[in-house]
Amino acid sequence: MTMALPATAGAERPHHPLAHAPALVLGILLALLIAAALSAATVGAAGIPLERLPAALGLVAGDPATVERDRLVVWSIRLPRIAMAVMVGALLAAGGTILQGLFRNPLADPGLVGVSSGAALAAAATIVLGDRLMPTLPAETLPVAAFAGALVVTATLYRIATRGGRTSIAMLLLGGLAIGALAGALTGLLVFVADDRQLRDVTFWTLGSLSGATWAKAATILPFLLALVVATPLLVRDLDRLALGEAEAFHLGTSVERLKRLAIVLVSAAVGAAVAVSGVIGFVGIIVPHLLRLIIGPGHRLLVPAALLLGPVLMLGADTLARLVVAPAELPIGILTAILGAPVFLGLLLRQRAQIGL
Repeated sequence: MTMALPATAGAERPHHPLAHAPALVLGILLALLIAAALSAATVGAAGIPLERLPAALGLVAGDPATVERDRLVVWSIRLPRIAMAVMVGALLAAGGTILQGLFRNPLADPGLVGVSSGAALAAAATIVLGDRLMPTLPAETLPVAAFAGALVVTATLYRIATRGGRTSIAMLLLGGLAIGALAGALTGLLVFVADDRQLRDVTFWTLGSLSGATWAKAATILPFLLALVVATPLLVRDLDRLALGEAEAFHLGTSVERLKRLAIVLVSAAVGAAVAVSGVIGFVGIIVPHLLRLIIGPGHRLLVPAALLLGPVLMLGADTLARLVVAPAELPIGILTAILGAPVFLGLLLRQRAQIGL
C-alpha cells in the first residue's frame, strides 16, 4: 500500500506568512490558552467572578464571606480539571500531528492505530468483569487497565508491522484498523453481557469526560507530556524530511526506522495516557493539525509546538461548554468534540479536496 503524499505535507509555502513568525504564532496561542484557562476557572455551577479569582488562588486577601468557598472550588475542582484538560488536549493534538507526519497522510488519526480501541476494551473489561471477579477493585484500576490495554495494542501492532528490522507504515495502518475493529467487537460483546449499571459506566467512559479530574490523575499523565515535549525537537526535522519520501529522508541523513519506532512509541504512550484518564475523546488529534496547517503551513518545526498549545485551548473550550450547555448536568465531552469537530473536519476536507487528491 502506498501512502499518498499530500500537498500539505511538503515544504512550507509562501502563502502561509505566519509560518515565518513562530514567536508571534506561539505567543498568540499562549495568550489564547491563558484566556481559556481563566474562563474555565471562573465559569461553572459555582460562578466565581474574575475579580474574585486572585483571592481564590491565594494571591491576595479576599472577602471572608466568599473566599473559603471560592478556594475550595478552585483548588479542589477547577484547577485539577484545567490541568487535565490542558495535558489531555496537548497529548491528543501533538500525537495526531506526529502521526499524520509519520503516515504522510492528513487524514491519519490516533484512533487509526487501534490505541484508543485497545484502551476502551481494557476499560470495559475492568468495568464489566472486575465487578464479578473482584468487587473491591480500587478506583485507580480503571485508568491503569486502560493504559495497559493501549500498550498491549501498541506492542502487538509493532510486532505485526516489523519484519527483518524494518517497520512497514502500511502494515501499521492496516494492522491498526484490524485490531481496532477486533477491540470494538469485543467491547460490544462486553456491553451485551453488562448489567444496567455497568452498561451506563461503559457508555459514559467511552464518551469521554473530565468530570473525575483530580491532582493525582493529572500527575499520572504529566510524565507523558514532558516526554513528548522533550522529544519534539528530535522529531520535527526528520518528519519534514519524511514528507519527501522514505528514500529521500534516508539520503538526507534521517534514520527512518528509528524515527518510526520513536514516533509510534511516543504517540501510543501519549494517546494511551490521555484515554486512560479521560475516556475516548475524538477529533482533537485530527482537527488541530488541520486548523494549524491552514494558518502556519505544514512545517513540523512550528506545527508540533503549536499543536501542544492549540490542543489544550480546544479541550478547555469544549470542557467549559460541556459544563454549561445542560447545566447543572454535564455533557460528555466526547459528544461535544464530535458534534463540533465532525462538521469542521468535513468543511476542511471539502476545502482541501483538490489539494489532497480526493
